[in-house]
Amino acid sequence: MSNNESLPRWDLNPIYPGFKTEEYAAAKAEFGRLCAEYEAHCAAAPVAGAFRAWLIEAIRLADAAGSLGETLGAYAYVSYSVDTRDKTAMAELNAVEELSLALKRAEVAFKNVLAANRAEAGALAESDPELSRYRFYIEEELLWQSRQMSPELEDLASDLSRSGGDAWGRLQETVSSTTGAIWDEASGERKTVVQLRALAFDSDRDVRRKAFEKELACWKGVETPMAAALNGVKGFTVTLNRRRGWEGALDKSIAQSRISRATLDALLAAMEEALPMWRRYLKAKARLIGVPSCAFFDLFAPVGGVGRSYSWAEARDIVVSKFSAFSPAMGAFASSAFGDGWIDAEPREGKVGGAYCIDFPRARVARVMCNFDGSFSSLSTVAHELGHAYHQHVLKDEPYALTHYPMTLAETASIFAETVVFEDALGTASGDERLGLLENHLQDGCQILVDILSRFYFERAVFERRGEGELSAQEFSELMLDAQRRTYGDGLDPELLHPYMWAVKGHYYSPALSFYNFPYAFGQLFGLGLYERYREEGPRFAETYRGILLETGRADAVRVCADAGFDIETPGFWRSGVASFSRQADEFERLVDAAKGMAR
Repeated sequence: MSNNESLPRWDLNPIYPGFKTEEYAAAKAEFGRLCAEYEAHCAAAPVAGAFRAWLIEAIRLADAAGSLGETLGAYAYVSYSVDTRDKTAMAELNAVEELSLALKRAEVAFKNVLAANRAEAGALAESDPELSRYRFYIEEELLWQSRQMSPELEDLASDLSRSGGDAWGRLQETVSSTTGAIWDEASGERKTVVQLRALAFDSDRDVRRKAFEKELACWKGVETPMAAALNGVKGFTVTLNRRRGWEGALDKSIAQSRISRATLDALLAAMEEALPMWRRYLKAKARLIGVPSCAFFDLFAPVGGVGRSYSWAEARDIVVSKFSAFSPAMGAFASSAFGDGWIDAEPREGKVGGAYCIDFPRARVARVMCNFDGSFSSLSTVAHELGHAYHQHVLKDEPYALTHYPMTLAETASIFAETVVFEDALGTASGDERLGLLENHLQDGCQILVDILSRFYFERAVFERRGEGELSAQEFSELMLDAQRRTYGDGLDPELLHPYMWAVKGHYYSPALSFYNFPYAFGQLFGLGLYERYREEGPRFAETYRGILLETGRADAVRVCADAGFDIETPGFWRSGVASFSRQADEFERLVDAAKGMAR
């Protein structure tokens, strides 16, 4: 990527032209009215014989208030996330959260009325022409009702979350987006930890090492507030889960992911079985870059033909063309997203790290945030997030209640989009370029199936310990190093691991969504399975794929996957996804040994 290239910032005007505009003020006022109306409706129990009419009106109000509230919250969050020092954005984020308290009270009351009329609700969901489409929604609301506290306590929990769990998460974002170090003493150039982490993709090992050491020093300097934030979030979560009757955070996460425990156990077993293969890959990479063993800062070291830099224009053209080759509709969507200002790609101080896609359901559009650095991995991230956006685009005309899907199925769409880009590029590559493409894909797979397993181990250990008391920053770091040793094993230099990954990853700081990690592994392997179907069926699979995305808001993951021909409760299914990585790892090792002149 050229240093002179201008990277895009997104255009939010089509959603709202600004916080201090009539459009935004009117939307907030409408949201307040809808919440009050919905809360009043749910507070009045339906009279005898009128439950059907009550339920239809309740769903209508829930859809209207929910879609508008999510849009307002998303608008405030995206404004804050690209400039965490923006006091107006922070104030509006808090204001929308406060307005949403009435909506949360209404949701609690709705579930209680539904449970009080369980038999009739079930019968309507089975056979009523207007309500049968909401069958899964009604069943899931009843499940969550069984894990509710009293209305008064749920109201208190919602109110306290703004100054409790959610506030700790915002602290992590603020600290991680503004903490930095002097990079060059002569010029005084400063880099944030986000920018330092981006240098993990640099081709110069000395640069990677320098960035790694400075990053660790930065985290060491802020480890106390970061540990306080993580203790606060996890303590908040432990308390609420206990009050709501969950055995633990993992049980709640399984329910949120719409999977079974058998599914998770099968997935984890396949991931653990594959660890020796990933360690062989890392050893081959170490041979390729000429080191005894890879350090943590070598995980993203570029090799082969994909070490070159891509301009933003090249990234756009590649994503659009590869999406179009799979589905003209998906390609046209991507082209519009690039052309209509949907993407904020410019790294800058005050902007949070990583990437995300966020939906504005009332406006029926999405926005993508990333920190584009010109690497192939960064290009893949754009495809990944636009995969999310396409998923939301497919669902944009559905009732709001049927547009919610779990992380497991959300990641499927993004991984599939990444795979479309990667496989098409690999099909025409040879020599050094093919070696580089294979390594880049294995690099991503290693993150999703090895690093994410380490994150799962870490978070499980944190919850086990946090129930007994607070942990120090040193204890968090020791747990992280232990998790990395268990997964990476002898694939990485044990003296050059990353003890502060618990501070880096904002996922740990979500009080509402624990174990944010394993759904990525689910999505990776399920996405590969869908791509294999595409290879077998050809262009006609595009419509099948669109149908699968439509179903993600209407059923649990076991059923959605079964409809696609997969039994996700057995390790065999997950092993079949790992097998594609294994074949690539074998080829990568052969190419590395050939390049180094070594006989196998």
